[in-house]
Amino acid sequence: MKLYKKESVQYVNASIEECWAFFSSPRNLQKITPETMGFQITDFDGKNMYAGQIIQYKVSPLLGIKLPWVTEITKVKDKSYFIDEQRFGPYAFWHHKHFFEATANGVKMTDVVHYGLPLGILGRIMNTLLVKGKLTEIFAHREKMVNQLFNSK
Repeated sequence: MKLYKKESVQYVNASIEECWAFFSSPRNLQKITPETMGFQITDFDGKNMYAGQIIQYKVSPLLGIKLPWVTEITKVKDKSYFIDEQRFGPYAFWHHKHFFEATANGVKMTDVVHYGLPLGILGRIMNTLLVKGKLTEIFAHREKMVNQLFNSK
């Protein structure tokens, strides 16, 4: 399986406490995800992120087909980073690191996603034709929404 990497950096005009409070709540994920993804949390315990937390979703990444997606929050360091990993879903491998760093002007947020697709050569073709572009769209939408929520003050 070939692994791909998607990395993004965004500066947020907020304190580390404000940023962490927003991003460590699974409830807020839907606010920054494109509506076209059909993203819906179907089960989680209502708590802010902690290591071992399981979150279940439905997503419609392509053609409106609803797929289950289960992630586990595997590591959390308060106001610093958290990691989510797919346990079941559309990817053969998904490992997403979210870093938060206080700066003089707010918070530097860095996302690093490593992902792999099933189906060998067909997965590589799908990445080139669809998946890479879809992930770029999702992160661009997220940047826009975070700007609206935090950087337009």
